[in-house]
Amino acid sequence: MRRENRRSKAPSSSAASALVSGRVPLVMAFLSCLAWLYVAGRLWQDAQTRAILSGLLEKRRSGSVPKALSVEDKLRNLGCKAIGRKIVEAEMDLTKAKSEGYLWGNRTAAVDSDKKQKLLAVIGVYTGFGSRRKRNVFRGSWMPRGDALKKLEEKGVVIRFVIGRSANRGDSLDRNIDDENRQTKDFLLLESHEEAAEELPSKAKFFFSATVETWDAEFYVKVEDNINLDLAGLIEMLEGRRGSQGLYMGCMKSGVVINEKWQQWYEPDWWKFGDSKT
Repeated sequence: MRRENRRSKAPSSSAASALVSGRVPLVMAFLSCLAWLYVAGRLWQDAQTRAILSGLLEKRRSGSVPKALSVEDKLRNLGCKAIGRKIVEAEMDLTKAKSEGYLWGNRTAAVDSDKKQKLLAVIGVYTGFGSRRKRNVFRGSWMPRGDALKKLEEKGVVIRFVIGRSANRGDSLDRNIDDENRQTKDFLLLESHEEAAEELPSKAKFFFSATVETWDAEFYVKVEDNINLDLAGLIEMLEGRRGSQGLYMGCMKSGVVINEKWQQWYEPDWWKFGDSKT
């Protein structure tokens, strides 16, 4: 039995050796092909390089080789020289405009101080969405309206009701204010401010920023909508202080500090004034 097994294994080992010996020539042939392709590629690249060099030599001999461009030539070709001149001209125009008193935005240009003086005052009357009746009372009392309001502006005094936008942009509250403003044209709309009782400090910031950006005036005045303003007296007082630098004027209520919400002069921070509330 052992002899038969040995005899049966002998043919299989000889077949395996024959298979291995048959693969070797194939591998060698494949490697030879790769080497041939590599050599052929390098020869082709060398031929292309020689052709390019010979072409450059011919151009140099004939004098047609392009000269090296200077920085000025490169800028001229790119159009940067023309752009640079335009920038310089714009800077000169801007400097000239500033020297003549031009102001950015919609502010009044003081080109001729004799003919176009600064406004005396911009008066902002704080108002709310539910205060239309108060606004109508003001328009019929101390605050001019229509053509009278325009004539007052020509004399240097601008008056506007100041209000922000609703928390729900574009709702009926905003639409009512827009409709009223189209009729009266006496609103200053603070587009970036949300009208709410707790946002009054930010309303003051937006109000003064908007007025300074829109009008060039000597004074910017903030007025509440629960008072009757002596407009003639205010104008007379401001006229006497025209040209003052860094002037701030304000007043506070004197007397008892009200801490009941339902009363007219309620002070939310009444506790800051001490126990006596005065």
